[in-house]
Amino acid sequence: MELKQQGSESLIELQQSLLESYNEYKESGLSLDLTRGKPSAAQLDLSNNLDGILNKKFTLQDGTDVRNYGGITGIPDARKLGGEMLGMDPQQVMVGGNSSLTLMYQYIAFALLHGVEGKESSWKSQADKSGSPVRFLCPVPGYDRHFTICEHFGIEMINIDFTDAGPDMDQIEAQVAADPMIKGIWCVPKYSNPTGHVYSANVVKRMAGLGKIAGDQFRIMWDNAYSVHYLNDQPADLTNVYSEAVNLGTEGSIIITGSTSKVTYAGSGIAFLCASSSNLEAFQKYLSAASIGPDKINQERHVRFLKDINGILAHMASHQAILKPKFDLVQEILFNNLHNKNMGEWTVPTGGYFVSFETLPGLAKDVVRLAEEAGVKLTPAGATYPYSQDHSNRNIRLAPTFPELHELEKAMNVFVLCVQLASVNQAITASTPETSD
Repeated sequence: MELKQQGSESLIELQQSLLESYNEYKESGLSLDLTRGKPSAAQLDLSNNLDGILNKKFTLQDGTDVRNYGGITGIPDARKLGGEMLGMDPQQVMVGGNSSLTLMYQYIAFALLHGVEGKESSWKSQADKSGSPVRFLCPVPGYDRHFTICEHFGIEMINIDFTDAGPDMDQIEAQVAADPMIKGIWCVPKYSNPTGHVYSANVVKRMAGLGKIAGDQFRIMWDNAYSVHYLNDQPADLTNVYSEAVNLGTEGSIIITGSTSKVTYAGSGIAFLCASSSNLEAFQKYLSAASIGPDKINQERHVRFLKDINGILAHMASHQAILKPKFDLVQEILFNNLHNKNMGEWTVPTGGYFVSFETLPGLAKDVVRLAEEAGVKLTPAGATYPYSQDHSNRNIRLAPTFPELHELEKAMNVFVLCVQLASVNQAITASTPETSD
C-alpha cells in the first residue's frame, strides 16, 4: 500500500516496526561499503596471467625495446587494441598509463591554459577577452570526477537533464548556440555513470553536430569508460560519434577516452585518448614537455593478454558472470521491498557499474545518514551533481560490484529499510498538523 493511502495511526505503527528492524542492524556491528564502483577481487583475479606474460621478451617486431624511453603515443599494437575497443583508427589513438581520468584532466588543462592552436586559442584567453567564465555542460546525474576536474580549474558547470534516449539535446543545442563560452560537455555514452543510459543514434548524431553551432574550440569529452562492460548476453549498440562527426566535418570537436582499468587491473591498466590527427599531434606536443614516454612494458603485457577485440569480449564475459548475479540481487531486493510503494524509483541497467536510485524529494541525505549509522556506507548524496548540489536531494548512486554476494545482500537490505524509514518519517511529518503558540 502506498504511504499516501495510509492513515496516521497506520503510519506510526509502520514506523515502529521499521525502527525495530533498523535498531537490530545498528546493534549488529555491520561495516559494509557501497561507495565506489571498484572491481571485486574475483574480477581482478581474472587478469592474474598478466604477471610474467612477457617471459623476458621485451622487443617488438619493429625492434623497439619496451624497457627504454620514447613512444609518447604508445606502442603500435596497443594503439590498435584501443582503436578496436573504441571504434577508432589506430593512428588516432594515444595510449597512456592506467587512468583515462588522467588523460582527461591533462586534455582539459591543455585546452584551458595552453590552447589547442596556441595561446590565443586557449579557453582562458577567450574568457579573459569576453569577460565571461569558461563553462561546461554536465548531464546529471553524472560522474563526480568529471565535475571535480571542472571545479579544480574553475570551470562553471551547467546541469543538463536526461531523457530516455540520453542527454536532453534540445537543452544542449539551445545552450551551446546561445553561449560561445560553453567550451565542452561531459558524456558517458554507453552504460552511463550512474544511470546506465545508452545514447540513442539520434542523440549521438545531434551530439556530433554541436561543433557547427558551438563557440571556438568546443570539445565533446566522450568518456566511453564502459564500452565493453555489459551485463546482458547481447551488448548494447552505440553509434560511432567520430564517424558521425567526420560526415558533418566536426571531428575536431570529439575527444574520446577509455581504458582497461575495469577490464584487467584497476590500478595497472592502460588508457586511451582518441582524437583527430591535428588534435592528437598538438596534445602529443604538449605532453612531451612532461614525459619521455609511457609504461610500454605494461602496454605490451596487455596486448599479449587481451590480443584483440574478440579477446576483450571473451574476457568481459567472465566479468559478466561475476557481476550479473550482483546486479540481479540488487534489482530483486529493490523490487520486493519498494515496488508500487511510492518510496522511490531506480534504473535497471544493462551494463556498467551502477544503479541510480531516486528517493522521494528531499530524502537522499536522510537515507545516506541512516544507512551509515547502521554500518553501510553509500556514495554521499549529491555526489552525482556538480558542486555536490542535488537541489531535489533525491539521487543516490549504488555500487554493487565490490562486495561479496552475502555482503551485498545485507547492505541492500539495510538500504531499502532506510528508504522505507525515511519515507515513513516524511509522511508522518507531513500528516501532523502544525501547532501555533
